[in-house]
Amino acid sequence: MVTASPSGSSRDKVRAYRLRQRALGLRPVQIWVPDVRAQTFKAEAHRQSLAVGIATAQALADQAFIDAVSDLDEA
Repeated sequence: MVTASPSGSSRDKVRAYRLRQRALGLRPVQIWVPDVRAQTFKAEAHRQSLAVGIATAQALADQAFIDAVSDLDEA
C-alpha cells in the first residue's frame, strides 16, 4: 500500500481548495502590507499621530474657512 507523503497530501488539499474557490468565482490575491512590528513603522505611526493631534486644533478653523468660501447651492 502506497501512502501519500504529508507534503503531497497538503499540496493536494490546497489544490482542491483553490479549485473550489475558483469554481465559486473567486481568485487568489497577494498583497504586501507594512510590518507593524518594525521599529520604522512604529516611529512613523507615532509621528503621524502627533501630526494629526496638532492639526486637530486647527481643523475647526480650517473647516469654517472652507465653508465660508464654498459656493454651495443649498436649496
